[in-house]
Amino acid sequence: MSTYTQILYQLVFSTYKREKTLTSENRKELFQYIWGILKNKQCHLYRLNGVEDHIHIITHIHPTLAPANLVKDIKIASSAMINEKNLFTNFNGWQDGYGAFTYAVKEKERLTEYVKNQEEHHKTMTFKEEYTALLKEHEIEFDEKYLL
Repeated sequence: MSTYTQILYQLVFSTYKREKTLTSENRKELFQYIWGILKNKQCHLYRLNGVEDHIHIITHIHPTLAPANLVKDIKIASSAMINEKNLFTNFNGWQDGYGAFTYAVKEKERLTEYVKNQEEHHKTMTFKEEYTALLKEHEIEFDEKYLL
């Protein structure tokens, strides 16, 4: 018997201390690199975008992968690539932890549009406000002290 899954994930994580180091001129190269990681791990990327202090990944994760391991691999490999190529000045790595939120496949279009428009969206909302809203929307209990 084969394994069939359709779990749409939104993975969200920020730069260390939410530093605004992911400048727009080199983000495309970072996103292409992360897309390559996902492809190599047999994940299907629907949308990847972000702003200076965080990124969003909308993906289907291959059923043999744990989200925590996937995020860890993305962070380690992308940090090494950023440092090797000096892609972002003052980049000090990624934050500890991440957010992983699941959605029904019927939410895919709305979700990908939301992530596509991150720069516009963050003209009126901070990452902390957005992240807090996601945690509340998904009914995840959290401690404010970890959202600094």
